[in-house]
Amino acid sequence: MSEPEEFRPKHTISDSVRFQKDREKLGGLILEGMKTTGGTDIDWIVEHNGGFIIMENKGFSNDHISIPVGQMIAFERLHEKLNSDGKCHFLIFGYDDIDFKNPESTIWFFDMKDWKTKSIPFTKNTQYNKRYIVERKVMTPITLKEYREMMEKFWKEFEKN
Repeated sequence: MSEPEEFRPKHTISDSVRFQKDREKLGGLILEGMKTTGGTDIDWIVEHNGGFIIMENKGFSNDHISIPVGQMIAFERLHEKLNSDGKCHFLIFGYDDIDFKNPESTIWFFDMKDWKTKSIPFTKNTQYNKRYIVERKVMTPITLKEYREMMEKFWKEFEKN
């Protein structure tokens, strides 16, 4: 039985084993002893008519997400470059186990603009692997249905420009 269209993902990884192996190979580029402050990869970047939607996903642990300082610095700089004309939405999501087929499932997020204006409170873990800690309670809850509506709004915004 085929899934209803509203639950069918736009992109699926056809060979998840190969995808994971290729990501693991890339991890081999960073050698032991190199000075690094955390990963700088991005989960998703979508371009449409010169506008960008960037999404980073973090799993909750004890009701907070953890973002390596180096990764957030890279995110801030990327957002600065891609948003020079105001056409970049950079969202950081927190989630628990989620049923992506249930439109009422909840995820939490904040926008990079809120981070840069310091409207998102955080603590900084300065011990092992310097990280920013963001509590769930300061993030905005959104259902998957609302998330999909927000993505469509961004897409249409880029078509107007």
